[in-house]
Amino acid sequence: MDYAKRVHNIPPYLFAKLEQIISELKKQNKELISLSIGDPDLAPPLVIRKAIADFALMETTHNYSSSQGENEFREAIVRFMKNRFNVDISIENVCSLLGSKEGLANIARVYLNPNDQALVPDPAYPVYQQGATILCDSIPVIFPLHEENEFLPDLSSLKFDKKRTKMLYLNYPNNPTGAVATKKFMKELADFCDDNDIIVCYDNAYSELTFDNYRAESLLQYTDNAIEFFSLSKMFCMTGSRIGFAVGREDIIKGLIKVKSNIDSGNPIYLQKAAIVGLDLYKQNSIPKEVELIKKEYARRRNYFVKALNKLGFHVNLPKGTFYLWVRLKEEDGNSSEEFVKKCIEKGVLFVPGRGYGNNGEGYFRVALTQPMDKLQRAIELLSQ
Repeated sequence: MDYAKRVHNIPPYLFAKLEQIISELKKQNKELISLSIGDPDLAPPLVIRKAIADFALMETTHNYSSSQGENEFREAIVRFMKNRFNVDISIENVCSLLGSKEGLANIARVYLNPNDQALVPDPAYPVYQQGATILCDSIPVIFPLHEENEFLPDLSSLKFDKKRTKMLYLNYPNNPTGAVATKKFMKELADFCDDNDIIVCYDNAYSELTFDNYRAESLLQYTDNAIEFFSLSKMFCMTGSRIGFAVGREDIIKGLIKVKSNIDSGNPIYLQKAAIVGLDLYKQNSIPKEVELIKKEYARRRNYFVKALNKLGFHVNLPKGTFYLWVRLKEEDGNSSEEFVKKCIEKGVLFVPGRGYGNNGEGYFRVALTQPMDKLQRAIELLSQ
Protein backbone atom coordinates (compact mmCIF):
# COMPACT_ATOMS: atom_id res chain seq x y z
CA MET A 1 0.00 0.00 0.00
CA ASP A 2 1.35 3.41 -0.96
CA TYR A 3 1.97 6.21 1.54
CA ALA A 4 -0.44 9.12 1.75
CA LYS A 5 0.35 12.01 -0.59
CA ARG A 6 1.28 14.26 2.34
CA VAL A 7 4.07 11.84 3.27
CA HIS A 8 5.39 11.89 -0.29
CA ASN A 9 5.32 15.68 -0.19
CA ILE A 10 7.80 16.00 2.66
CA PRO A 11 11.52 15.53 1.93
CA PRO A 12 13.63 13.29 4.16
CA TYR A 13 14.16 14.94 7.54
CA LEU A 14 17.53 16.67 7.50
CA PHE A 15 18.82 15.35 10.81
CA ALA A 16 17.73 11.79 10.08
CA LYS A 17 20.09 11.87 7.09
CA LEU A 18 22.90 13.23 9.28
CA GLU A 19 22.34 10.54 11.89
CA GLN A 20 22.67 7.94 9.13
CA ILE A 21 25.99 9.44 8.00
CA ILE A 22 27.28 9.40 11.58
CA SER A 23 26.19 5.79 12.05
CA GLU A 24 27.88 4.61 8.84
CA LEU A 25 31.19 6.30 9.66
CA LYS A 26 31.16 4.85 13.18
CA LYS A 27 30.78 1.37 11.68
CA GLN A 28 33.89 2.06 9.60
CA ASN A 29 35.77 3.28 12.71
CA LYS A 30 36.53 6.56 10.97
CA GLU A 31 37.22 9.66 13.01
CA LEU A 32 34.27 12.02 12.86
CA ILE A 33 33.61 15.04 15.02
CA SER A 34 29.96 15.91 14.63
CA LEU A 35 29.18 19.60 14.92
CA SER A 36 25.82 19.06 13.27
CA ILE A 37 22.88 18.22 15.52
CA GLY A 38 22.04 20.67 18.31
CA ASP A 39 22.14 18.07 21.07
CA PRO A 40 23.98 19.53 24.09
CA ASP A 41 26.91 17.48 25.35
CA LEU A 42 26.57 19.19 28.73
CA ALA A 43 24.57 17.32 31.35
CA PRO A 44 21.50 18.91 32.94
CA PRO A 45 22.31 20.78 36.17
CA LEU A 46 22.95 18.43 39.08
CA VAL A 47 19.94 19.74 41.01
CA ILE A 48 17.66 18.64 38.15
CA ARG A 49 19.33 15.24 37.70
CA LYS A 50 18.94 14.55 41.41
CA ALA A 51 15.29 15.62 41.21
CA ILE A 52 14.67 13.25 38.29
CA ALA A 53 16.19 10.38 40.24
CA ASP A 54 14.30 11.19 43.43
CA PHE A 55 10.92 11.62 41.76
CA ALA A 56 11.41 8.56 39.54
CA LEU A 57 11.90 6.43 42.67
CA MET A 58 8.52 7.47 44.05
CA GLU A 59 5.71 4.95 43.63
CA THR A 60 3.17 7.65 42.78
CA THR A 61 4.88 9.21 39.72
CA HIS A 62 4.41 6.50 37.10
CA ASN A 63 0.76 6.84 36.13
CA TYR A 64 -0.63 8.62 33.10
CA SER A 65 -0.41 12.37 33.15
CA SER A 66 -2.72 14.76 31.33
CA SER A 67 -1.90 15.96 27.81
CA GLN A 68 -2.05 19.51 29.12
CA GLY A 69 0.34 18.73 31.97
CA GLU A 70 -0.07 18.42 35.72
CA ASN A 71 -1.45 21.54 37.37
CA GLU A 72 1.63 21.95 39.55
CA PHE A 73 3.86 21.95 36.45
CA ARG A 74 1.64 24.50 34.73
CA GLU A 75 1.70 26.65 37.86
CA ALA A 76 5.50 26.56 37.81
CA ILE A 77 5.40 27.78 34.20
CA VAL A 78 3.12 30.65 35.28
CA ARG A 79 5.76 31.61 37.88
CA PHE A 80 8.56 31.30 35.32
CA MET A 81 6.83 33.60 32.84
CA LYS A 82 6.32 36.20 35.56
CA ASN A 83 9.84 35.96 36.98
CA ARG A 84 11.65 35.77 33.64
CA PHE A 85 9.55 38.02 31.38
CA ASN A 86 7.15 39.84 33.72
CA VAL A 87 4.28 38.26 31.75
CA ASP A 88 1.12 37.55 33.77
CA ILE A 89 -0.74 34.40 32.74
CA SER A 90 -2.80 31.65 34.37
CA ILE A 91 -2.59 27.88 33.96
CA GLU A 92 -5.33 28.19 31.31
CA ASN A 93 -2.66 29.83 29.16
CA VAL A 94 -0.27 26.87 29.50
CA CYS A 95 0.15 23.46 27.88
CA SER A 96 2.98 21.01 28.52
CA LEU A 97 4.77 19.55 25.50
CA LEU A 98 6.79 16.45 24.70
CA GLY A 99 9.53 18.83 23.66
CA SER A 100 8.70 22.03 21.78
CA LYS A 101 9.03 20.25 18.41
CA GLU A 102 5.74 18.38 18.77
CA GLY A 103 3.96 21.54 19.82
CA LEU A 104 5.22 23.41 16.76
CA ALA A 105 3.79 20.65 14.58
CA ASN A 106 0.54 20.06 16.47
CA ILE A 107 -0.51 23.72 16.60
CA ALA A 108 -0.82 23.58 12.81
CA ARG A 109 -3.48 20.85 13.19
CA VAL A 110 -5.51 23.29 15.25
CA TYR A 111 -5.81 25.98 12.58
CA LEU A 112 -4.74 24.80 9.14
CA ASN A 113 -7.24 23.23 6.75
CA PRO A 114 -6.12 21.73 3.43
CA ASN A 115 -4.91 24.51 1.11
CA ASP A 116 -4.72 27.07 3.92
CA GLN A 117 -1.44 28.91 4.15
CA ALA A 118 1.23 29.51 6.79
CA LEU A 119 4.02 32.04 6.51
CA VAL A 120 7.36 30.27 6.98
CA PRO A 121 10.86 31.84 7.04
CA ASP A 122 13.79 30.65 4.93
CA PRO A 123 16.29 29.62 6.26
CA ALA A 124 14.44 27.98 9.14
CA TYR A 125 14.03 24.93 11.34
CA PRO A 126 12.53 22.38 8.88
CA VAL A 127 9.65 21.43 11.20
CA TYR A 128 7.77 24.67 10.44
CA GLN A 129 7.40 23.80 6.78
CA GLN A 130 7.53 20.01 6.79
CA GLY A 131 6.28 18.70 10.13
CA ALA A 132 3.62 21.37 10.52
CA THR A 133 2.35 22.96 7.31
CA ILE A 134 2.83 20.23 4.69
CA LEU A 135 1.62 17.44 6.98
CA CYS A 136 -1.64 19.37 7.33
CA ASP A 137 -2.03 19.38 3.53
CA SER A 138 -1.51 23.13 3.71
CA ILE A 139 0.74 25.46 1.76
CA PRO A 140 3.89 27.07 3.20
CA VAL A 141 4.36 30.63 1.95
CA ILE A 142 8.09 31.18 2.13
CA PHE A 143 9.64 34.53 3.01
CA PRO A 144 13.40 35.22 3.09
CA LEU A 145 15.74 36.06 5.94
CA HIS A 146 18.78 37.92 4.61
CA GLU A 147 22.13 38.53 6.24
CA GLU A 148 22.10 42.20 5.25
CA ASN A 149 18.96 42.64 7.36
CA GLU A 150 20.49 40.69 10.28
CA PHE A 151 18.20 37.76 9.39
CA LEU A 152 15.07 39.66 10.40
CA PRO A 153 12.19 39.58 7.88
CA ASP A 154 10.90 42.69 6.15
CA LEU A 155 7.30 42.31 7.31
CA SER A 156 6.08 45.15 5.11
CA SER A 157 7.09 43.25 1.96
CA LEU A 158 5.38 39.93 2.75
CA LYS A 159 2.96 38.79 0.04
CA PHE A 160 0.16 36.46 1.13
CA ASP A 161 -3.53 35.71 0.76
CA LYS A 162 -5.20 37.27 3.80
CA LYS A 163 -8.21 34.97 3.60
CA ARG A 164 -6.15 31.76 3.56
CA THR A 165 -3.18 32.69 5.76
CA LYS A 166 -3.70 31.64 9.37
CA MET A 167 -0.27 31.40 10.96
CA LEU A 168 3.27 32.73 10.90
CA TYR A 169 6.31 30.86 12.27
CA LEU A 170 9.31 32.73 13.64
CA ASN A 171 12.19 31.91 15.96
CA TYR A 172 14.54 34.26 17.84
CA PRO A 173 17.19 33.69 19.03
CA ASN A 174 17.28 32.04 15.65
CA ASN A 175 18.09 28.54 14.53
CA PRO A 176 20.10 28.25 12.31
CA THR A 177 21.55 31.76 12.08
CA GLY A 178 22.05 32.72 15.74
CA ALA A 179 20.35 36.06 15.01
CA VAL A 180 18.40 37.88 17.72
CA ALA A 181 15.34 40.12 17.59
CA THR A 182 15.37 43.78 18.59
CA LYS A 183 12.64 45.39 20.70
CA LYS A 184 11.69 47.42 17.62
CA PHE A 185 11.20 44.27 15.56
CA MET A 186 9.18 42.54 18.29
CA LYS A 187 6.79 45.49 18.34
CA GLU A 188 6.54 45.46 14.53
CA LEU A 189 5.84 41.72 14.56
CA ALA A 190 3.09 42.09 17.14
CA ASP A 191 1.48 44.94 15.18
CA PHE A 192 1.72 43.02 11.90
CA CYS A 193 -0.06 39.97 13.23
CA ASP A 194 -2.68 41.98 15.10
CA ASP A 195 -3.44 44.00 11.96
CA ASN A 196 -3.69 40.91 9.75
CA ASP A 197 -5.34 38.57 12.28
CA ILE A 198 -2.53 36.03 11.97
CA ILE A 199 -1.42 33.85 14.87
CA VAL A 200 2.29 33.99 15.54
CA CYS A 201 3.86 30.64 16.42
CA TYR A 202 6.92 32.01 18.18
CA ASP A 203 9.60 29.40 18.78
CA ASN A 204 11.51 30.68 21.81
CA ALA A 205 13.49 27.49 22.46
CA TYR A 206 16.77 29.41 22.77
CA SER A 207 15.53 32.24 24.98
CA GLU A 208 18.04 31.35 27.72
CA LEU A 209 21.07 30.85 25.46
CA THR A 210 22.11 34.45 24.91
CA PHE A 211 25.39 36.31 25.29
CA ASP A 212 27.06 39.73 25.57
CA ASN A 213 24.37 41.19 27.85
CA TYR A 214 21.57 40.42 25.39
CA ARG A 215 18.42 38.96 26.97
CA ALA A 216 15.69 37.47 24.81
CA GLU A 217 12.13 38.66 25.29
CA SER A 218 8.76 36.96 25.11
CA LEU A 219 6.42 37.94 22.29
CA LEU A 220 3.64 37.85 24.88
CA GLN A 221 5.13 41.05 26.26
CA TYR A 222 3.82 42.70 23.08
CA THR A 223 0.67 40.82 22.02
CA ASP A 224 -1.61 38.00 23.05
CA ASN A 225 -2.27 37.07 19.41
CA ALA A 226 0.41 34.41 19.71
CA ILE A 227 1.50 31.07 21.05
CA GLU A 228 5.04 30.75 22.30
CA PHE A 229 7.07 27.56 22.58
CA PHE A 230 9.80 26.87 25.14
CA SER A 231 12.14 23.91 25.45
CA LEU A 232 13.86 22.58 28.54
CA SER A 233 16.11 20.76 26.07
CA LYS A 234 18.04 23.96 25.49
CA MET A 235 17.31 25.79 28.76
CA PHE A 236 18.63 22.96 30.96
CA CYS A 237 20.31 20.59 28.43
CA MET A 238 17.44 18.08 28.84
CA THR A 239 17.11 16.91 25.24
CA GLY A 240 16.61 13.27 26.22
CA SER A 241 13.81 14.10 28.64
CA ARG A 242 11.55 15.51 25.91
CA ILE A 243 9.84 18.18 27.92
CA GLY A 244 8.81 21.70 27.05
CA PHE A 245 5.74 23.92 27.14
CA ALA A 246 3.59 26.33 25.19
CA VAL A 247 2.07 29.54 26.51
CA GLY A 248 -0.45 31.74 24.79
CA ARG A 249 -3.97 33.07 24.55
CA GLU A 250 -6.48 30.76 26.24
CA ASP A 251 -8.43 29.81 23.10
CA ILE A 252 -5.21 28.97 21.23
CA ILE A 253 -3.99 26.78 24.08
CA LYS A 254 -7.41 25.05 24.32
CA GLY A 255 -7.13 24.08 20.67
CA LEU A 256 -3.65 22.64 21.19
CA ILE A 257 -4.83 20.67 24.23
CA LYS A 258 -7.76 19.27 22.25
CA VAL A 259 -5.43 18.00 19.53
CA LYS A 260 -2.90 16.60 22.00
CA SER A 261 -5.57 14.84 24.06
CA ASN A 262 -6.26 12.68 21.00
CA ILE A 263 -2.58 11.92 20.41
CA ASP A 264 -0.55 11.67 23.63
CA SER A 265 -0.90 11.19 27.37
CA GLY A 266 1.50 13.85 28.56
CA ASN A 267 5.02 13.89 29.98
CA PRO A 268 6.02 11.44 32.70
CA ILE A 269 4.96 12.91 36.03
CA TYR A 270 8.42 12.52 37.56
CA LEU A 271 9.92 14.61 34.72
CA GLN A 272 7.33 17.34 35.25
CA LYS A 273 8.18 17.43 38.94
CA ALA A 274 11.90 17.67 38.14
CA ALA A 275 11.18 20.42 35.61
CA ILE A 276 9.41 22.38 38.35
CA VAL A 277 12.66 22.31 40.36
CA GLY A 278 14.47 23.78 37.35
CA LEU A 279 11.90 26.45 36.53
CA ASP A 280 11.73 27.56 40.15
CA LEU A 281 15.45 28.36 40.04
CA TYR A 282 14.33 31.52 38.26
CA LYS A 283 13.72 34.40 40.61
CA GLN A 284 12.49 37.85 39.66
CA ASN A 285 14.76 39.52 37.07
CA SER A 286 17.61 37.05 37.59
CA ILE A 287 19.12 34.13 35.67
CA PRO A 288 19.95 31.05 37.78
CA LYS A 289 23.63 30.32 38.34
CA GLU A 290 23.05 26.88 36.80
CA VAL A 291 21.97 28.48 33.53
CA GLU A 292 24.75 31.07 33.72
CA LEU A 293 27.32 28.25 33.87
CA ILE A 294 25.85 26.67 30.73
CA LYS A 295 25.92 30.03 28.94
CA LYS A 296 29.50 30.69 30.05
CA GLU A 297 30.70 27.40 28.57
CA TYR A 298 28.95 27.98 25.25
CA ALA A 299 30.30 31.54 25.11
CA ARG A 300 33.83 30.16 25.60
CA ARG A 301 33.34 27.70 22.76
CA ARG A 302 31.76 30.35 20.56
CA ASN A 303 34.67 32.75 21.08
CA TYR A 304 37.24 30.07 20.28
CA PHE A 305 35.57 28.65 17.19
CA VAL A 306 34.71 32.01 15.64
CA LYS A 307 38.31 33.17 16.03
CA ALA A 308 39.59 29.88 14.59
CA LEU A 309 37.26 29.96 11.58
CA ASN A 310 38.24 33.55 10.83
CA LYS A 311 41.89 32.47 10.84
CA LEU A 312 40.94 29.81 8.26
CA GLY A 313 39.61 32.55 5.98
CA PHE A 314 35.92 32.50 6.81
CA HIS A 315 34.10 35.64 7.87
CA VAL A 316 32.17 34.91 11.04
CA ASN A 317 30.65 37.32 13.57
CA LEU A 318 29.94 36.47 17.19
CA PRO A 319 26.24 35.57 17.42
CA LYS A 320 24.36 36.83 20.46
CA GLY A 321 22.10 33.82 20.72
CA THR A 322 21.96 29.99 20.46
CA PHE A 323 24.95 27.62 20.36
CA TYR A 324 25.13 27.76 16.57
CA LEU A 325 27.39 29.53 14.09
CA TRP A 326 25.99 30.34 10.65
CA VAL A 327 28.98 30.55 8.33
CA ARG A 328 29.12 31.78 4.74
CA LEU A 329 31.22 29.63 2.41
CA LYS A 330 34.45 31.10 1.14
CA GLU A 331 34.48 32.10 -2.51
CA GLU A 332 36.92 29.31 -3.40
CA ASP A 333 34.54 26.74 -1.85
CA GLY A 334 31.83 27.56 -4.41
CA ASN A 335 28.14 27.86 -3.60
CA SER A 336 27.15 24.27 -2.84
CA SER A 337 26.86 23.80 0.88
CA GLU A 338 26.34 20.06 0.43
CA GLU A 339 29.56 19.68 -1.55
CA PHE A 340 31.44 21.67 1.07
CA VAL A 341 30.06 19.51 3.87
CA LYS A 342 31.06 16.36 1.98
CA LYS A 343 34.65 17.64 1.78
CA CYS A 344 34.61 18.35 5.51
CA ILE A 345 33.31 14.83 6.21
CA GLU A 346 36.32 13.45 4.31
CA LYS A 347 38.52 15.41 6.74
CA GLY A 348 36.60 14.06 9.72
CA VAL A 349 34.25 16.94 10.61
CA LEU A 350 30.49 17.04 10.09
CA PHE A 351 28.52 20.28 9.71
CA VAL A 352 24.98 20.87 8.48
CA PRO A 353 24.68 22.20 4.91
CA GLY A 354 22.77 25.46 4.85
CA ARG A 355 20.63 24.22 1.99
CA GLY A 356 18.96 21.89 4.47
CA TYR A 357 17.25 24.92 6.01
CA GLY A 358 15.82 26.21 2.73
CA ASN A 359 16.92 27.79 -0.53
CA ASN A 360 18.19 30.91 1.23
CA GLY A 361 20.47 28.74 3.33
CA GLU A 362 22.51 27.83 0.27
CA GLY A 363 26.03 29.19 0.48
CA TYR A 364 26.19 28.71 4.27
CA PHE A 365 26.84 25.90 6.73
CA ARG A 366 25.80 25.58 10.37
CA VAL A 367 28.13 24.72 13.23
CA ALA A 368 26.68 23.31 16.47
CA LEU A 369 29.03 23.98 19.38
CA THR A 370 27.80 20.90 21.20
CA GLN A 371 31.17 19.23 21.66
CA PRO A 372 33.76 19.81 24.41
CA MET A 373 36.66 22.18 23.78
CA ASP A 374 39.18 19.45 22.98
CA LYS A 375 36.88 18.16 20.23
CA LEU A 376 36.44 21.68 18.83
CA GLN A 377 40.20 22.14 18.78
CA ARG A 378 40.63 18.80 17.03
CA ALA A 379 37.99 19.80 14.47
CA ILE A 380 39.98 22.92 13.60
CA GLU A 381 43.13 20.82 13.24
CA LEU A 382 41.35 18.49 10.81
CA LEU A 383 39.87 21.38 8.81
CA SER A 384 43.35 22.96 8.55
CA GLN A 385 44.84 19.89 6.86
